[in-house]
Amino acid sequence: MRQRTRGILSAVAGGVCWGGSGVAGQYLLQDAAFATEWLVSARLILGGIVLLLLDALQHRGAIFAVWQSRRNALTLCWFALAGMMLVSYSYFACIRYGNAAAATVLQYLMPAFIVVYTTLRYRRLPTWMEVGCVALALFGTFLLVTHGDIGSLSIPLIALVWGIISAISGAIYTMAPRRLISEWRAALIVGWGMLLGGLALAALTRPGLVSGVWTTTSTLAFAYLVLFGTVIAFWLYLGSTKYIQPGEAGVLASVEPVTAIILSILLLGQPLTLLDIAGSACILLTVALLAQK
Repeated sequence: MRQRTRGILSAVAGGVCWGGSGVAGQYLLQDAAFATEWLVSARLILGGIVLLLLDALQHRGAIFAVWQSRRNALTLCWFALAGMMLVSYSYFACIRYGNAAAATVLQYLMPAFIVVYTTLRYRRLPTWMEVGCVALALFGTFLLVTHGDIGSLSIPLIALVWGIISAISGAIYTMAPRRLISEWRAALIVGWGMLLGGLALAALTRPGLVSGVWTTTSTLAFAYLVLFGTVIAFWLYLGSTKYIQPGEAGVLASVEPVTAIILSILLLGQPLTLLDIAGSACILLTVALLAQK
């Protein structure tokens, strides 16, 4: 029971850290004028280096063996580019044009896209529960982005597009490394994915060496984003799966959008309506139901 409690607390703490990272990102992008490309690439590169160093210390430096197999190398590159890099960039692009609360909730449409993928991939009809969950997620998204008025959007269209891309790439991010994580170690695979994804984004966008207005507040926000919102969040979440089932950990980590909403209200003065709450609740209920399945 003590170990189970430790697992539950670790999963919740990881979700809280992730929720805070979205709010820190919104401050850096909208108030401190950081470039999205620079912020995402710097976060991924620094976070990947730290995770790989921690894994090397724990496993006596054996972090390169995963590259000895061509199959592993191809899967890892796919995960880094289509998963880690794209989900990170699209998430923070949604924050830049919208807000952290909406971006975090929209990213949790990911399970609905996983249902669609598995239905097409294995050529099977979805169950009634899966159909109902996808419909519930779509209804929640409708409430969140339109507030019930089909003729208007509560967030800019470009933010909605990036949010949907974030959910789709989040599905790739979740599905692509499953075999590698089961054969190796989650921290090792995530660390390489971050490092490669960050380097690839830097090569594609060529961001400058520095970005944004550096003040005490922005420096603390950036440090939180890298350390707590990336490294410690992943470490806590992955560590929780030693004591509880991954499905349980996924549901508990759904405290992330709740944290993002609360912190957006308290720290950034983000307005929140009853329809925002209802839409977010529909999407999070979808996560809980599909995670149980």
